[in-house]
Amino acid sequence: MATSAALAIFAICLSCLVSIDAASKPRHGFSVELINRDSPKSPFYKPDETHSQRLANALRRSISRSHHFNRKINAESPTTVESEIFNVQGEFLMKLSVGTPPFEILAIADTGSDLIWTQCQPCDQCYQQDAPIFDPKSSSTYRDLSCTSSQCERVNDQSKCDVNQHCYYTYAYGDSSSTSGNFAAETITLDSTSGRPVNFPKSLFGCGHDNSGTFGAQGSGLVGLGGGSISLISQLGSSIDGKFSYCLVPVSSTATSNSSSKLNFGSNAVVSGEGAVSTPLTKKEPDTFYFLTLEAISVGEKRIEFPGSSFGASDGNIIIDSGTTLTLVPQDFYSELESAVESASNGRRVQDPTSTLSLCYAADNNLEVPVLTAHFSGADVELKTINTFIQVSEGVVCLAFIANDSIAIFGYIAQLNHLVGYDIQENTVSFKPTDCTKE
Repeated sequence: MATSAALAIFAICLSCLVSIDAASKPRHGFSVELINRDSPKSPFYKPDETHSQRLANALRRSISRSHHFNRKINAESPTTVESEIFNVQGEFLMKLSVGTPPFEILAIADTGSDLIWTQCQPCDQCYQQDAPIFDPKSSSTYRDLSCTSSQCERVNDQSKCDVNQHCYYTYAYGDSSSTSGNFAAETITLDSTSGRPVNFPKSLFGCGHDNSGTFGAQGSGLVGLGGGSISLISQLGSSIDGKFSYCLVPVSSTATSNSSSKLNFGSNAVVSGEGAVSTPLTKKEPDTFYFLTLEAISVGEKRIEFPGSSFGASDGNIIIDSGTTLTLVPQDFYSELESAVESASNGRRVQDPTSTLSLCYAADNNLEVPVLTAHFSGADVELKTINTFIQVSEGVVCLAFIANDSIAIFGYIAQLNHLVGYDIQENTVSFKPTDCTKE
């Protein structure tokens, strides 16, 4: 009897040890709100602007962002990241907090960059910021990193030291704007849509003490969601099983309701069920960007083979990006695509009042446009009218594609009302048609 009791107690204790070990490696599933920069919830929102003015600005940002990608890919220096200014780069914002107690910032959420950074006190050379600036001295969890640490090497190929032998970073941007400061470890807290904050201790971020240029006063920094080692996604790593997804709501829906886009992590980011398709992620340099393989685009029943881009003819020939409004493709392919769309459409052609887009129609009851299908490797993604045409002014809609021989990007208009999931461990991107206003 005593032996049986002892074995029972041992079994209970063993199960406790297993439970404790499992609890020490939590798997998080949570979601955060993404705020479209042109929605009334955004500090960048200008109520006196018309829809046409907002869209014209978005189109300019889209073209400017393509230059950012091209410069970064062709950058000669591995220690300098070429980009455009943040306040015109991303199309979505997210709230997060740094430090203990948590200090809230509102930052651009950007799948085209890696570094997480915010302005920090003391700020000798800071741009004007409407919100309070983070003071690391007020946080009990802030830790500077040694310039000889392995973490420092992740932000600089060559170690940089300040006078205190702390890790120091410098990022330069395309318009001569820049941010410099301490690369440090700190607790980052994400406010989930469930109302329960999720904490990530010892996260790496840039504490910017010297920031200059044309940054916008409305924002507080940037959250890099790219594929590089210092991005939020890579740092969360196994705690989210390498998974994140988003469901982007059309701007028209955010303006007329409380609907907002969502950014999901971990178990909340799984894309499965009826209609879900997956395509491989291709590993290329720079590892910040998410490269897919586009094989063709069909206009109705007419299939147009994609000839490749500056990224190559086949594997990894296009970037998927949530911060670029339009979809960019090479000139020859665009010409063939536009011709096919025009032939399959029934409507009255008009000029784009923004002088940016080529194929435009009067938006009347007689307009009929074809369904397009993007044929990625192993995944056919149907693009409805909301993904292929945008209203550029009252009564005018235009094809949301643009010719660009320098770079190919699958932009966020094409991703609207799709649940788009990234699995970094399995190296896949998945798409599922979804009414994102109901997510």
